[in-house]
Amino acid sequence: MVNKYLNATNLVCPLPLLKTKLSLSGLKSGEILEVTATDPTSWDDFASYAKISGNKLLNAVKLEDIFVYTIEKK
Repeated sequence: MVNKYLNATNLVCPLPLLKTKLSLSGLKSGEILEVTATDPTSWDDFASYAKISGNKLLNAVKLEDIFVYTIEKK
């Protein structure tokens, strides 16, 4: 179950990731954030961020021009 949604569409790097970090800071461990973004560079950014931060990237999907990321806070 998603606890919070973040619309990062039409934002360019590094804003989608920065807004994601801020949103995750307001969540408790185990809670889920779903992010939608349109910046193609976000695909690699989110995968790298999950590895570095310890948060779990549960799902990453590209739907036409929109990327949807589901992240579980560590």
